[in-house]
Amino acid sequence: MSLRLLFAGSAVLLAAMAAGMLWGSTSVDASELFAVLFHEGDATTRAVLLDVRLPRVIMAANTGAVLALGGLCFQNVLRNPLAEPYILGVSGGAATGCILGILLGWTALGVHFAGFCGGLFTLVLVLKMASPYRGESGLLLSGVMLNAFCGAVILFLIALAKPYEIGTIMFWFMGNLAGPSLAKALTYTAALLPGLCFLVLSSHVMNVLLLGRDTAVTLGLRADRAMYLLLAVTSVMVSALVAAVGPLGFVGLAVPQALRLVLGQDNRVLAPGCVLFGAAFVIVCDVLARTLPPEGEMPVGVITALIGAPVFILLQRKGREG
Repeated sequence: MSLRLLFAGSAVLLAAMAAGMLWGSTSVDASELFAVLFHEGDATTRAVLLDVRLPRVIMAANTGAVLALGGLCFQNVLRNPLAEPYILGVSGGAATGCILGILLGWTALGVHFAGFCGGLFTLVLVLKMASPYRGESGLLLSGVMLNAFCGAVILFLIALAKPYEIGTIMFWFMGNLAGPSLAKALTYTAALLPGLCFLVLSSHVMNVLLLGRDTAVTLGLRADRAMYLLLAVTSVMVSALVAAVGPLGFVGLAVPQALRLVLGQDNRVLAPGCVLFGAAFVIVCDVLARTLPPEGEMPVGVITALIGAPVFILLQRKGREG
């Protein structure tokens, strides 16, 4: 089963990456793509494929893999099917930091750093607030409250922004994969890869945590330590991505739920599936964001929400019927 999943997921991901390279505001033939891959082709086509589309495809794959696997991790650790990487307020904290950096006129690097720090600060605050509680309910409640507070702060900052700043903030806030260089996209991949590998290798720990904290302790697992470590690794990766591309909704909800209906409940199978199919899902959404509008493009977060929300509702209905 795992081997078939690996081949199927890899095939879907490669097909999505090919679509991301070929389709956009201007279409490129497959022959031109192969020519560029073998260091041939004209300079304009090489620039479009290697300098514009390839970095975007890589960032979309990074985003989908982290959000889908992060959603699976949160749903198991918190034992809540509605949990996703943003449930602890990490995305709200990262968004608050980024918006504050934009309003202060910082460079792109400074804005990303502010968003990353905002997400980590929120995580630390959630863990401190939840420390008097035992189990998952304290974390979940603290995260929801902090996320609501961050949302209010974001609206307050937008109200203070100048008109030209509001456009920049809103376009980023709806999710934007455009703009990264190939070096930047590869840097993000190298930085996120250890965290993704750690979560995939920790899938057996997620299986134990899904049984409940008391059962996990009985089986010899240091449950609190494992929970906090998994949440911390996931939140660090999500903070970095939110700072780079903005918050993308429903990826962490829809992808794990869809895979559960097909693959079952074993996280040792679900974890690599979330990496492969999550990456493919966001790449396809980005292709639609580039090709659907007659002129220009729309934020990819709009597409992920338009597809993810109805899919999640259908999955919930199918689950109840099953």
